[in-house]
Amino acid sequence: MPEADQEEMVEAESIKKSENVVELLQVEKMEMELGYALIPLVDAEQGGDLLDRIVMIRRQCAVELGFVVPPIRIRDNMQLKPNNYVIKIKGVEIAAGELILDNYLTIGPGIENDTELPGIDTLEPAFTLPARWIDASDKEKAELKGYTVVDPPSVLATHLTSVIKAHAFELLGRQEVQNTLNFIKEQNQAVVDELIPDLMNIGDVQRVMANLLKELVSIRDMVSILETLADYAKITRDPDVLTEYVRQSLKRQISRQFVGNDNSLTVLTLDPVLEEQLRESIQQTEFGSYLALDPDTAQRLIDNLSLKQQELTARGITPIVLCAPVMRIYFKRLIDRFISNLIVLSYNEIDTDVRVEVWGWCQHEDKKIRGPGFSSRH
Repeated sequence: MPEADQEEMVEAESIKKSENVVELLQVEKMEMELGYALIPLVDAEQGGDLLDRIVMIRRQCAVELGFVVPPIRIRDNMQLKPNNYVIKIKGVEIAAGELILDNYLTIGPGIENDTELPGIDTLEPAFTLPARWIDASDKEKAELKGYTVVDPPSVLATHLTSVIKAHAFELLGRQEVQNTLNFIKEQNQAVVDELIPDLMNIGDVQRVMANLLKELVSIRDMVSILETLADYAKITRDPDVLTEYVRQSLKRQISRQFVGNDNSLTVLTLDPVLEEQLRESIQQTEFGSYLALDPDTAQRLIDNLSLKQQELTARGITPIVLCAPVMRIYFKRLIDRFISNLIVLSYNEIDTDVRVEVWGWCQHEDKKIRGPGFSSRH
């Protein structure tokens, strides 16, 4: 048989063989797709260092959040516009942006009205700040004007980091928790053996850790977290209640995230009448607990909080609401859909040496905000 005919038969047989369909079912936990014009970012021969940057991002997240980010798959996508990229989690697009290589992204107040720097107006993708793509020849001029000037790889790396931090709780699965427990067990076997599996299973621990990560609380101090769970899992198996106990054990760490240089914390507190109303609205079911406020009351509360948040932000103060431990997590979840970046802490999460300054009260009626109030030390 001629060699050419034999090769055709081999090819035909390979086509007839069934595909390994199972491989098609795999969904990457995290992936990034690039338009063809951005491929040089990952090509080392063309000076691309994006892969090295991703390694550093994963290290940074491990240090800051105590969470090892799963490998990030990078692929090209010819269906995207040449300069566009997409970040996906579990196969679903979470964020997107556009980069102009050989240009610099200039960020700063008033950049959109600056007529001395020609370029393309846009928004910085990670924090949606007004920005402008400028030519490399104008980089020095922009820096002299006081603007922040960022190269395209850094823009992408910053966006990717912000997406990872915001969605770390989704990336943390049972296998990642098991890997962490295996590591902890090598140094501290007693706490793991006490907790798993008699008091909690992997899924229970995963839910508590996800609750922490969702509010950007680092889980790096896993020994303290596991010891707290071992103490209180004998009392309750509710992951939300256990999360609050863990947060209280991490109060020094949580406080340090928000205190100023003078070791003070400026907060809003809940009006006593409102706090009592919220307490009475907590409904417990077999599927968990939640705040059951009527829509009108909830809407007035959200409107009032939004006004106070704007007032504090305009004064350069990070908006923080301080409330009772028993309702903190439910209050946070209630407002999270409307004011996602509002920080909610409980009294038991404030370290003893932190000076608390109460700036005003949150009320369910739209009343004028009370000015800077009393100070106290917790």
